Amino acid sequence: MYLSQLAAGDEMSIQHVRMEPDGLVPEHSHHHEQLGFVYQGEQTFILEDGSEVTAGPGESYWLRSHEVHAAENQGDEEMLAIDIFSPPRHSPNWLDE
Repeated sequence: MYLSQLAAGDEMSIQHVRMEPDGLVPEHSHHHEQLGFVYQGEQTFILEDGSEVTAGPGESYWLRSHEVHAAENQGDEEMLAIDIFSPPRHSPNWLDE
């Protein structure tokens, strides 16, 4: 998993996300509202109720503030996406795990 902060302002931030096949972001939540756009591969979000939502190339997603979720790359190719957070988010605590 790789994150790169592209820009951050007073009210929002934008990050580039890269996740290898079988990559996993563990279950977590955050006070940020999160919008994203996948432009290569697929990203699957596993929600607190066990349901899964997959975004593929050219698709966007939205996660509410405090929504518990995990994310996986269940596909065979690298996943590339852009994430926007409001308020701004810097390095998440799970990135160091």
